[in-house]
Amino acid sequence: MKLFDIPYLRLVNQHIVKSTFKKPEDVVRWLGAVQSQDYAAAKWAIAQREKNLTDSDIDQAFADGTILRTHVMRPTWHFVAPEDIRWLLALTAPRVHATNAYQYRRLELDKALFQRSNAVLTKALRDGHPLTRNELGLAFRQAGIEIDHLRLSYIIIHAELDALICSGARRGKQFTYALLDERAPANKTSTRDEALAELTRRYLTSRGPATEEDLIWWSGLSRNDGKAGIEMVKSKFENEKIDGKVYWFPSTSCRKNPANNAFLLPNFDEYIVGYADRSAIFDSSHTQKLDARSNPLFQHTIVINGQLAGTWKRTIKKDTVMIELHPFAPLTNSERKVVTIAAQNFGRFLELKLEIEW
Repeated sequence: MKLFDIPYLRLVNQHIVKSTFKKPEDVVRWLGAVQSQDYAAAKWAIAQREKNLTDSDIDQAFADGTILRTHVMRPTWHFVAPEDIRWLLALTAPRVHATNAYQYRRLELDKALFQRSNAVLTKALRDGHPLTRNELGLAFRQAGIEIDHLRLSYIIIHAELDALICSGARRGKQFTYALLDERAPANKTSTRDEALAELTRRYLTSRGPATEEDLIWWSGLSRNDGKAGIEMVKSKFENEKIDGKVYWFPSTSCRKNPANNAFLLPNFDEYIVGYADRSAIFDSSHTQKLDARSNPLFQHTIVINGQLAGTWKRTIKKDTVMIELHPFAPLTNSERKVVTIAAQNFGRFLELKLEIEW
């Protein structure tokens, strides 16, 4: 394996190319977790991996609870499968709590307060009664718990990490919260070692070739856990050393690069956020062509043959979506053709007419 093989292998193993999935939950289960603080973008990330899905299909899966949304791993939202949510939280929540500890102290949120707030949540949400964030804030105030925007956020995040609440069905465009026990009844428990091995296996299978550093970044786990996880599953994977780094990947990985392919990936797509080192897919000389944050993670990106080749923006009107394409360098005719097809796929996903502006 050479460095230039890595992008295509990742596209294959992430099922961005050669996808066989049929449902949104199949994609989420395969990836283990899908970063989703930008809900609309995360839906498109799922659809990249199952080409016949529409935006409304994924909304329906979210409403039905076949995919859930919660804070897990790094302290941000992720889509997860209902059967995975508890072992993922048990494994990674302590690390997220440690990251949040400063804010807990600063906001005077202690064990006694969390016990009170969890009791309020249990009473307010029980019997299938999902509530919006504002409605939860009202319930806390009525119970005598002082609330402001930031305090409410950390109380809710803490309850998610405690496996008490998760996403409920949306009410119009508003997100709601529901009791996890009512949304995803408890299933078989896993030991910590079993959970660590499963997370590592899921990560390397779906995102390989990847390094130990990539696993640690993506999972938010400690260096010791990263080493231990790979040690537990290494017999099931191949590895090769490239430029001094050891890359792990499934032995079934296809190494035959096809002709031109292109994708319009959303911000925080797992093809980018899933790795600490993005040098295999992004030429840093293009950094000045990004926005002021200078990080491709925050951009909607044009990907051609596995390489980040530009950025794109979308504007949704009543029955039309307009896509502005900003390649880093002039494209060939064949590259423009496959990028245009990728834009058309986005229009079909939204079930809207498409306008393209280069």
